[in-house]
Amino acid sequence: MGNYTRRTWLEKNIVFTAGAGAASAISSISAPRAEERAVQTSKKGNIKLAMVLHDDIIRMKISRQIGVNHAIIYMSETLSKINRDQYFDAFKKIKVYYEEAGLTIAGVEGHPVPAERIVLGLHGRDEEITNYCTALEAMGKVGIPMCCYNFMAGINWYRTRFDVPERGGALTSEFNYRDAEQQGLTEWGEISEEKIWDNITYFLERVIPVAEKAGVKMALHPDDPPISPLRGIGRIIVSAEAYRRVMNIVDSPVNGVTFCQANFRAMGEDIEAVAREFTEGGKNFFVHFRDISGKGEYFRETFHDNGPTDMARMLQIYNDCGFDGPIRPDHAPTLEGENEESRGYGMMGKVFAIGYMKGLMEGQDIPYQ
Repeated sequence: MGNYTRRTWLEKNIVFTAGAGAASAISSISAPRAEERAVQTSKKGNIKLAMVLHDDIIRMKISRQIGVNHAIIYMSETLSKINRDQYFDAFKKIKVYYEEAGLTIAGVEGHPVPAERIVLGLHGRDEEITNYCTALEAMGKVGIPMCCYNFMAGINWYRTRFDVPERGGALTSEFNYRDAEQQGLTEWGEISEEKIWDNITYFLERVIPVAEKAGVKMALHPDDPPISPLRGIGRIIVSAEAYRRVMNIVDSPVNGVTFCQANFRAMGEDIEAVAREFTEGGKNFFVHFRDISGKGEYFRETFHDNGPTDMARMLQIYNDCGFDGPIRPDHAPTLEGENEESRGYGMMGKVFAIGYMKGLMEGQDIPYQ
């Protein structure tokens, strides 16, 4: 067990899933202004503005046009189709591909390889863990420094509606626990929280030492929604205290957090206090910048400028507490003309969010890359 306390760790050649369509770009800061901002400030944060991308050349071009320099990518589908001995070449190719587009890969989101047996504790999980460790070693060798993963068994991030009107008729998602329970159990039946804790312990004890040696930070994402049980399945990453427990399972500098703001709000946590704790402690590796209205058993996604969280204050906290990593805008409403199936990942909402984030940071002299 670790010794954590609140005080002490204060293709071109690979197959990819195509992302959602295009949007008009907003004006970006010029390169000289960005460089000047990064060196002239005495602030100690190292924020890297990022976008989650899917090898979609239009999204990649728009990201560069609005001044985003860092990409978050998915690899599970790609690596599921090749042998372990090909993982390194796959990561090397995708890294070069993004670099040619002017983007630096700041991390992999989602498990880098299929991990259902790991999370559910099924026969065959040791093979998946071997694949996982090989993927982390390959990431380390090519210089991809972070893996954002989750431990949501049976159900990934989950909403009960995706057609709720937001400002001006944009469509957003909501979670209603009552509606979720009416859908009944999943194919996995009932799974206890204790079982999931056993499974994550088994996983962390085998994977974190490999990640540490490889120099890859493991950034655990909260359960979304952070409520347990959900349709009979125990959810464990539902509080700040759960994170403290996870980081005690294997005490390592690479065992840390994806600070998904809205999930911590849904938990009912004091998100400013928890953000300070994890960031000052060097455990906040990745930020999902989003907001919700409501919490617990009912909430809905909002535009980044239309929710209850003081978003400017959150960016100031990350910077002042020395955050060193990528921040990306997460779920945003679907705007007019976009594919309704984008479900939080349309491009127009992200373009708006990046502009909003830049404005908040420039207004507070917060540097970003």
